[in-house]
Amino acid sequence: MTAFHLSAYDISAERGFLSSFDPEKVELPPELATVRDAAMTLPKTIPSGALRLHIERLPRLDLSDFCASASLAQRRVAMVHYSFLVQAYIWGEPEPPKHLPQCLAVPIWQLGQSIGQPPLLTYSSYVLDNWARIDPDGPIDLSNTHMLQPFLGGQDEAWFVLIHVAIEARAGDMLASIPGLVQACRDEDIAAIESGLAAMSAVWDDMNAIFGRMPERCDPYIYFHRVRPWIHGWKDNPALAGGLIYEGVAETADEPQVFRGQTGSQSSIVPSMDAFLGVDHAGDPLRTYLDELHIYRPPEHRQFIDDIRANSVLRPFIQAAGSPNLTTLYNECVENLTRFRTRHLEYAASYINKQSKGGAGNATDVGTGGTPFMKYLKKHRDEAAAHML
Repeated sequence: MTAFHLSAYDISAERGFLSSFDPEKVELPPELATVRDAAMTLPKTIPSGALRLHIERLPRLDLSDFCASASLAQRRVAMVHYSFLVQAYIWGEPEPPKHLPQCLAVPIWQLGQSIGQPPLLTYSSYVLDNWARIDPDGPIDLSNTHMLQPFLGGQDEAWFVLIHVAIEARAGDMLASIPGLVQACRDEDIAAIESGLAAMSAVWDDMNAIFGRMPERCDPYIYFHRVRPWIHGWKDNPALAGGLIYEGVAETADEPQVFRGQTGSQSSIVPSMDAFLGVDHAGDPLRTYLDELHIYRPPEHRQFIDDIRANSVLRPFIQAAGSPNLTTLYNECVENLTRFRTRHLEYAASYINKQSKGGAGNATDVGTGGTPFMKYLKKHRDEAAAHML
């Protein structure tokens, strides 16, 4: 792997895993105008109490031609709007339905097949493709971004998403350096490895500082009761224990489908760093969950993680080199990765676990991905920390 291959993975130093296109500038064909309008007016229709009635009036579109001819940017932007409508339809009234109507089920299934991701809201639609700059020529950071597609709207919802957008953008420098560092290990270029790992630590410091700003504009109570309910899936969710029938989708034969909900664990940053640093997780049900999340990422990002995992020899190289400085720099990266996971664990406790009980679909002990998240997060953090040399 070398640095000039980075674009093949849809990654850049400026944006990291964020969309290489500007979502706000992507135009959809006229046939999708009604859908886009319905999605963008969710802050108006959700409080009506008759959300499903409004959504069921949408046209039953067959997107076969669109998926075959549209650009990837157009398909991913269409997926943002459809996935928000799907989540709103399921969780917008007290009791979730057992069926997803054809006007949503068929298009989102086709879009999911087209972009290689499951047919519901994923992290990529919630975060990676759901931002815009206030000043088009300015930086991609918290001072200059806004959320495009909301559920209810409001500061807490936007801030939660934009914190993730800013982290993803800042991670770009670190991600872009990985292929070169993999090559540096093969070339036994210790100076390049030292400077690269030191630069990574600086990026981690910035990312952790951004993550630390979450409480500034996203209140834990508001998050739990107004932001989180919309992003659940229907696998291991007690409110939809039997799954969801996608009406009109021939491939499913009317059998209920189960998919995990949107979660920050679908971000590709931490798995990429695990792969680069040689951090392994034990083969148990928690490892199975990590592996399962892989299919929820864009295919190009999955390939990047897989290729890094297959090619990185950083950990054994440093073990063999016997350089105290290299070992210290490696341990700093592992420690920073652990700090990031620790902060995630702290937020999971304050924003979810310590909140008053939600509804059946918004439990305090089950993550949006459908897992006992406190147990998982602690284990992943501890396993990372155990890789210090």
